[in-house]
Amino acid sequence: MKAPPVSDYDFTKIPFDRIVKLGQIRMVHTDLFTVSWLLGRYCNYKCSYCWKHGRSDEIDHRPTEVCLNTVDEIKRQARERGYNSFAFSLSGGEPTLHPGYLDILDKLANDMENTNYTSIHMTTNMSRGMSWLRKYLDKAVKFSRASITASFHKEYQKDIVKFADKLVFLQDNGINITINTVMVPDNFNILLEDSLYFDSRGINVTLKPQSDPYAMHVVEGYTDEQLKILQTGMPQHQKRVPFMQVEMEDDEGNLWYMDQAERFNAFNFNRFKGWVCDAGYRGIIIREPCGSVKRSYSCVDEPIGNIITGFNLHEVRQPCISETCVSSADSKIPKRKKEYA
Repeated sequence: MKAPPVSDYDFTKIPFDRIVKLGQIRMVHTDLFTVSWLLGRYCNYKCSYCWKHGRSDEIDHRPTEVCLNTVDEIKRQARERGYNSFAFSLSGGEPTLHPGYLDILDKLANDMENTNYTSIHMTTNMSRGMSWLRKYLDKAVKFSRASITASFHKEYQKDIVKFADKLVFLQDNGINITINTVMVPDNFNILLEDSLYFDSRGINVTLKPQSDPYAMHVVEGYTDEQLKILQTGMPQHQKRVPFMQVEMEDDEGNLWYMDQAERFNAFNFNRFKGWVCDAGYRGIIIREPCGSVKRSYSCVDEPIGNIITGFNLHEVRQPCISETCVSSADSKIPKRKKEYA
């Protein structure tokens, strides 16, 4: 089998033990506020490796009007803290099954002129047909940036060409695409072969390490060669130009970069307990069906509120209290060791 492409930037040279600050580049250098919103657990797939809390057979969507009002409240509190750029990431379950998904995009688009920047992102299994995708595209092109993480689940997506065709269509029309493939150790080589096919079609691929059922750590079973591929393989691009997402600073002030925070898990660099983190101050996650608002996916602290009963962002940045930070959405939130805060 053909070897996967490797990044020209050698991520293995990063001195992870000396990193004292890190964050998504746009969050480090602009007034970006991030929202990761799980619109519901309902999903039309039932993947064998999915987390127990990751999906449901029951339709559990919040009424659209409640979602739209929540958007207003998020922006109100963020603007009070001086943040007027927004990145909304919508996921699930399968988020496109929410009957108000396109209405939420309309709500965000209608406020574009009052923001410095607004991006939208969704994580989807791409089971929707072309008719729905064209409706999505008509709305997505209005934003500063629109992106999709397409989860490739080989157990259900038998027609790899059709799956890729949908993504190439969206990518050709301005949507930033990444395919997220959970690299189950027992099926690693088969999944890698599929990933190489996507790469040949000009689509970014994220090789995602499989997490344990509680999303606390990466499962065992990877060989040293497989870990090396997870650490350095399939570099990310924008319009086929190398792209970096995360900026890091070491204890001597040197800057280091990574194309995707997902690689942190492959390097076992996901323990930030005691670091001062922006989560809950300039970034939140919303979990359905309970409607809880939390600092981040992995954070073990209590929710900061609920979209029904109300929530309040932190007044100041708080220290991390979690043992591990498995979610890439969490690990790229700006954070710094306490002595460098």
